[in-house]
This record gives sequence, C-alpha cells and structure tokens, in this order.
Amino acid sequence: MVTKVYIVYYSMYGHVARLAEEIKKGAASVEGVEVTLWQVPETLPEEALGKMGAPPKCDLPVITPTELPEADGFLFGFPTRFGMMAAQFKAFMDATGGLWRTQALAGKPAGIFYSTGSQGGGQETTPLTSITQLVHHGMIFVPIGYTFGAGMFEMEKVKGGTPYGAGTYAGNGSRQPTELELELAFHQGKYFAGIVKKFKGTN
Repeated sequence: MVTKVYIVYYSMYGHVARLAEEIKKGAASVEGVEVTLWQVPETLPEEALGKMGAPPKCDLPVITPTELPEADGFLFGFPTRFGMMAAQFKAFMDATGGLWRTQALAGKPAGIFYSTGSQGGGQETTPLTSITQLVHHGMIFVPIGYTFGAGMFEMEKVKGGTPYGAGTYAGNGSRQPTELELELAFHQGKYFAGIVKKFKGTN
C-alpha cells in the first residue's frame, strides 16, 4: 500500500525550494512512501518579478486544489511576509473553498516549513498563524517538536527552524540554507512521512 505525500510550496528566491528538495529526500527515504513536489501558482506578473530580482521558477508542475485530496499527507512551504505566509500561498489556500465545503481534506496530516528574512522575521509566528488554514480544513497538524535532538539546541550558529517545522534565513537573499538547516529539513521529511504512513495504516 503506497502512502502519498505531497510537498506543496511557493518560493520566490529559491530558499523554500531548496528546503523542499531536502524534505523530499527525507520523506522518500521511508519505505512505501511516494513523494511529489508541487508549486502553487504565481500571482505576480513577470514584470513585477523581474523588478524584484526573482529568478525563473523551477520546472515543477503547478498544483490545483482539485489534486490535493489524492494525497495522504501534505508538507506546505512558503516564505514569510510580515510574520505570515506569503500572499501567493494564501491565494492558493483561499482557492480551496470547495474542498472546505465537503471537508475533503479533513483528517489528513499536514506539516509546515518556511523561510524568513531575519531572526526576528517570523520563524514562529509564520507557522503559528498558518495553522488556522489547516484547522478550518480539519487537517491534523504534525510538528517536529524536538525530535531532531541536539540540532534543535544549536546556539553558536544562526539556524532557522523551530519545533513547528524546518526553516531557513534568507537575509538579503544571498544567504542559502546551511548544512544544519538542510539536515533539519531532511529530518522533517522523514519524520513526517513515517507519521503519515503509520496514520494511514490505522485507518
């Protein structure tokens, strides 16, 4: 019995995309789990993205709300805008009203990962405010807690990520996810996939 995990994200400058790749590796390392990467639709015109210095989008399929019910669990990723999920991802969630009416996603596990510009930029407020999206759909939020062990307590290096999920700092855009942040992302993928697989086996 195959367990399907969808990693659905929005990434403007590539930081969230890099985390998503590592999360996929972690989830795919769990036997019997099939992982698919998706990106949500862009809402800004190419001209605006060009002025913002955003690189071209990666070659991934763009998901529509109707495809969500096919998965057994989700990991949602997005950058932060003023301590909350980026508008592009919010627009995608706003388009899931039909699924909400039928509660098509109710009971499905979901996790969150993210990128912020600075240490005070929303590493905790972003996932905290995003949980409301899961709650209204009846999804089951799966945090990583402190299952990553000693890596969660690193104090000598700047490190993104919280008990809510994997994270990274983009800074002015030039900073890329560190080895420790990528290790946490891999861990989240593996941990989450194991939870989804176990959960599916009990239903």
